[in-house]
Amino acid sequence: MTDEESATPHWLFGDQLGPHFADPARGGPHRDAPLLMIEARSVFRRRRFHRAKAHLILSAMRHRAAELGDRVRYVKADTYREGLRRAVGDGPVTVHHPTSHAARAFVDALPSVRVLPARGFLVAHDEFRKWADDRATKHLRQEDFYRWVRRTHDLLMEGDQPAGGRWNLDHDNRQPPPRGATGLGVPAPYRPRESDIDAEVRSDLDRWARDGDVGFVGEDAPRRFPATRREALAALRRFAEHRLATFGAYEDAILAGDTTMSHSLLSSSLNLGLLDPAECVERAEARWRSGDAPLNSVEGFVRQIAGWREFVWQVYWYFGPEYRESNALGHRGRLPDWFTELSSEGTGANCVGHVLDQVRETGWTHHIPRLMILGSLALQRGWDPRAVTDWFHRSFVDGYDWVMVPNVVGMSQYADGGRMTSKPYTSGGAYIDRMSDLCSPCRYKPSVRVGEDACPFTAGYWNLLHRHRDRFERNARMSQVVRGLDRLTDLDELLEQESRRED
Repeated sequence: MTDEESATPHWLFGDQLGPHFADPARGGPHRDAPLLMIEARSVFRRRRFHRAKAHLILSAMRHRAAELGDRVRYVKADTYREGLRRAVGDGPVTVHHPTSHAARAFVDALPSVRVLPARGFLVAHDEFRKWADDRATKHLRQEDFYRWVRRTHDLLMEGDQPAGGRWNLDHDNRQPPPRGATGLGVPAPYRPRESDIDAEVRSDLDRWARDGDVGFVGEDAPRRFPATRREALAALRRFAEHRLATFGAYEDAILAGDTTMSHSLLSSSLNLGLLDPAECVERAEARWRSGDAPLNSVEGFVRQIAGWREFVWQVYWYFGPEYRESNALGHRGRLPDWFTELSSEGTGANCVGHVLDQVRETGWTHHIPRLMILGSLALQRGWDPRAVTDWFHRSFVDGYDWVMVPNVVGMSQYADGGRMTSKPYTSGGAYIDRMSDLCSPCRYKPSVRVGEDACPFTAGYWNLLHRHRDRFERNARMSQVVRGLDRLTDLDELLEQESRRED
């Protein structure tokens, strides 16, 4: 590199905090390049973020700045534009590819900014684009992509075949929780200790809220998720050594008394850039090859990162910014206030109230409560998918635009009409009853669809099928269940009931 390049400041966004974002050997800035970080208050003014999420982001940024010492200039500004002006004026600056369409458009519009390739993912954009274009279909499927990634990155492979002879071990990883259990009895996940920086962040957030400058939702308990590279590595190590082995079988199960089960809780660390996905999947594979974790658990974890997370990132960019506007089902319903405020007081459904309580208290819940309780509720109620996407973005500590647009628009709300999933992910109450212990104390009965005891999910499922019958009966994976509408002797009563439902 030239002297000019070594002197060009490099800008680190708040989700680019790991060493791989400042590594010249991996396409990063010169090792002597000064670094820049901007804490822009406007980010928190635009949305009512979960308080724990705001805390985690600011804590992670300020911890990273403290680690970098004199090499970094940390600017607290009202906007990114103001921060850049104060830090570098009109001078040149480099930055790795941002993680949202809005941020990318912003840096592209600045003539002094040079954008470096994206980091923090396994597959480059041009590689994915070639894979997707070569498929000559408007539908992209995660399973096909996942197998391609496994092959090209030699993940869980034995020669040219998948380890164990099967690509997909979902059948082994969808067990209901152990009967009568209140928890899995596994070691608890890693919990960080707060520092003086956390106290400073909490004081600032208190002041902003008190002054009416910024509003939040949810609670800011002691920080639960890693804010530094060291903490993130400790969390990864604890998961791999003490929790990975029991992860697979019950990864879709829900227990009221064990909210984390055997999940890794690494999503926020990955999405802040504190961990690189390669080191996570390689650590998991090593545990299988050493005989310390079963293949079904390791494959399930690798699928989440090398399969789904990677697929969601790529789809976000491949489909473009207009994808977020997708609304194939024409849903326009308004999210009720109790839902946006994370208040379980607004619903009589125990499963919904339980999950909302967890989100309010922690800013996190695992993928099945997100998809099959919160997302399924929104889909069945016909809420506006763009508003649902924004809610998930704001309410979860690991929620970012690139994460939530495909996950909610494409998978959860089926608003893209099937461009990335083959059917809507929703169910009646029987699924929740089978996969959790949340139904037995509920006032509603999962087997009842009409009357005072009717489960909102059971009735809501049939109501959704009826509302979109013309579309769903043309779907090979939905046609058989749609024909079940013809066997419902109480369909008219059910539809009238659901038109009046408020929870």
